[in-house]
Amino acid sequence: MEELKARPVKSSSLTPLGFLERAATVYGDCPSIVYNNTTYTWSQTHRRCLQLASSIVSLRIVIKRGHDVVSVVAPNIPAMYELQFAVPMSGAILNNINTRLDARTVSTLLIHSESKLVFVDCLSLPLIIEAISLFPQHVNPPRLVLITDDEISSTDDFPDTYEGLVEKGDPNFKWVRPENEWDPMILNYTSGTTSAPKGVVHSHRGTTIAALDALIDWSVPKQPVYLWTLPMFHSNGWCFSWGMAAMGATNICLRRFDATIVYRLIEKHGVTHMCGAPVVLNMLSNSPTAKPLKNPVQVLTAGSPPPATILHKAESLGFVVSHGYGLTEAGSIVVSCAWKSEWNKFPATEKARLKARQGVRTIGMSEVEVVDKESGVSVKRDGLTTGEIVLRGGCLMLGYLKDPVATSKCMRENGWFYTGDVGVIHPDGYLEIKDRSKDVIISGGENLSSVEVESVLYTHPEINEAAVVARPDEYWGETPCAFVSLKGSSNKPSENEIMEFCRARLAHYMVPKTVVFKDELPKTSTGKIQKFELRQIAKAMGSPKAPSRM
Repeated sequence: MEELKARPVKSSSLTPLGFLERAATVYGDCPSIVYNNTTYTWSQTHRRCLQLASSIVSLRIVIKRGHDVVSVVAPNIPAMYELQFAVPMSGAILNNINTRLDARTVSTLLIHSESKLVFVDCLSLPLIIEAISLFPQHVNPPRLVLITDDEISSTDDFPDTYEGLVEKGDPNFKWVRPENEWDPMILNYTSGTTSAPKGVVHSHRGTTIAALDALIDWSVPKQPVYLWTLPMFHSNGWCFSWGMAAMGATNICLRRFDATIVYRLIEKHGVTHMCGAPVVLNMLSNSPTAKPLKNPVQVLTAGSPPPATILHKAESLGFVVSHGYGLTEAGSIVVSCAWKSEWNKFPATEKARLKARQGVRTIGMSEVEVVDKESGVSVKRDGLTTGEIVLRGGCLMLGYLKDPVATSKCMRENGWFYTGDVGVIHPDGYLEIKDRSKDVIISGGENLSSVEVESVLYTHPEINEAAVVARPDEYWGETPCAFVSLKGSSNKPSENEIMEFCRARLAHYMVPKTVVFKDELPKTSTGKIQKFELRQIAKAMGSPKAPSRM
């Protein structure tokens, strides 16, 4: 059998970029992208991506295959979708940057990734210009390409524009295929932490597995109508940016989320599928324009367990909710609450409780376990014994960019990826998360580092101690809650003054929505602040009566 083993000359590298080529052949005349008054077909999208990739290669910057980074700062518009293909088709590594980050964080990420080229939406141009102004003098800034929008006035005399590059490109360009399927394809940052950014690098192979796995697990049919309510800068839209090409979908693009607009687009285009954090379900359920849907809409949610009340409201309107668990390091959803038909006979509250569990591994994952942190042995399947969630599978990251220490800490020699999340396994084999990684708060689908917020709080002249934990919020899932002790001067700041202090120094979604003053924060015998105790206090406070301002 030795002579039949795959050899480099016989094998072809896996990559999701080929999905676009196939879509152009199978679904060539069918709509691929719809945005306001613009509609493209799959043959047009294929051609535009080839032209754009060609122009990226022809720019006066050297793009080394699988080495150099091209960044994108844009919302869910047609250009953002096309760039998910065009950038890696040029041989570059694709890096989507969260449009909600502040200039200091964006500057840090651009420097860390050594990005050569940045495609920037017209509304994010001031953010990028400010970010580049913060570069040290010895660091060369990336070249900028402006993405214009017909419905938004923008700079007309910008040197390089997105549509200009598309027009100049070669429609017969032979796109750059990976030499090896393990070659890097995408770079996504986990939380944008300025002190130690974690750049997650995924290969062509891992991304292909993640995209196909997500399609199969969600049972996506051919030619769905997919509404982009999930930002593509969140793990490339959980890999559905490529997956929807595989299925010949109609991608309905959306610049910003607005419940009224979402309902209008669902009715106008016959939307069948959409994704988003539980906050999206909350906004849709509580919108004044909410009304029962004419046809069911499949919704995949992840990030935090959807509250039972929100699930019930959403499903009563006609949304069919599926719940899963994933993380940037895994590329997409890797654990999902696979629904059993016999559960349909249960009362709504019991169904919501079952659906709020994260579930079982998707078929693309080899193994998912919950293990004791000390011994590494699997915990009892009793729904009570907690442990760390660990993963094995083909869609896991290659590692963290320029951070071998962090990579080796979570990717062990035994082949397991240690998530840092705490969970239990129920007797039926379904996993449920009991606590997130201790320094991460998930607010409205955004991951934010409590350590970064604390570092800003500690710069306040009147703050002596600071600790930030998650407070439950019915609207956002979780919001940052800051516990502080003051230095004892007569000039004591108010809760609002501390919030405004942070607002001037952080992205708005990272600003504490609650500030609790204490004489002294609880500590262990070694002097460490007891965050577990603070989490219990924040949890007991419950959710604010009104939606927190982001």
